[in-house]
Amino acid sequence: MSALFRPLTLRGTTMRNRLWVSPMCQYSADEGMPQEWHHVHLAQFASGGAGLVVAEATAVHPAGRISPDDTGLWNDAQRDAWAPIAAAIRRRGAVAGIQLAHAGRKASTWPPFAPHNGSVPASAGGWTTAAPSAIAFDGFDTPVALDAAGIDAVVADFATAARRAHDAGFEVLELHGAHGYLLHQFLSPLSNRRDDEYGGSLANRARLLLRVVDAVRAEVPDATIFVRLSATDWAEGGWDLAQTTTVARWAGEHGADLIDISSGGLVAHQQIALAPGYQVPFAAHVRRETGLPVSAVGLIEDAAHAERILADGEADAVMAGREWLRDPHFALRAAAELGDDIDYWPAQYLRARPRR
Repeated sequence: MSALFRPLTLRGTTMRNRLWVSPMCQYSADEGMPQEWHHVHLAQFASGGAGLVVAEATAVHPAGRISPDDTGLWNDAQRDAWAPIAAAIRRRGAVAGIQLAHAGRKASTWPPFAPHNGSVPASAGGWTTAAPSAIAFDGFDTPVALDAAGIDAVVADFATAARRAHDAGFEVLELHGAHGYLLHQFLSPLSNRRDDEYGGSLANRARLLLRVVDAVRAEVPDATIFVRLSATDWAEGGWDLAQTTTVARWAGEHGADLIDISSGGLVAHQQIALAPGYQVPFAAHVRRETGLPVSAVGLIEDAAHAERILADGEADAVMAGREWLRDPHFALRAAAELGDDIDYWPAQYLRARPRR
């Protein structure tokens, strides 16, 4: 059996393989409610052999949505709408996960396939955004700096959303601390200019993230918790790999089970050197220095590449996005390419199974 198709168990949750579906925003919700699109979109990956299917960045508060068309978990009706989707993923043999998020200063923006870009005005349903400091993302409206009560509310929102997610049947909860969204905004010195207990030192800038991990762990003690971190801002004076490694270690001490390593998203002037697997060295560094399980993501598009990452000890699992969109049966194809005899081909598809 290849490394890619060996099961992985984290806090009692066993993924049948290590080729996972990364959360991908669909911008197709109605008042935060997932739709029939989300059901088909996510369940197909489980039919296609994924070990873990992570639903898109889902807002813990209405003001935390990236766009007005984002999914949410700030009320029980949304929980109930997510439940059959999580059940459909599980029935097809994959583990159901969801990413909990607050977009902070990058909230209230037009979805990518809208005829406009930038911040949505109030007249079109937009809202005032919040951040650690009143510093705008380039081209977006200036946010309001959160006060102590606002920070406490964010922590509570993550905890209650985690409870709803778990009750809906999601076994893996990923806390979004990457891609320039609120938790990342607190981490990076480029967006956090506070002079209180949430700004300045690394320990202070990491305080909100660790409070969220603590609150979610306390609310759902048996859930498997991932933390997604951007390993670098790809910008001078910003968040970097050394800080990521330290905060990843702290997150593990506070109850995180795996660190999902990505990068970028905080500033518009980032300079990213794109290439297949360009973020894998970041994941390998965090894994080596902390001893924590990590997942790698970033233009990993074929089975041989994914297998090499795991076989070389650079990560414990591989997250993919675009390749799953191109081929929702990526894992079934990967198993055939690697010569793995998996037993979870859907019976309805067996006639198409490649012969060895």
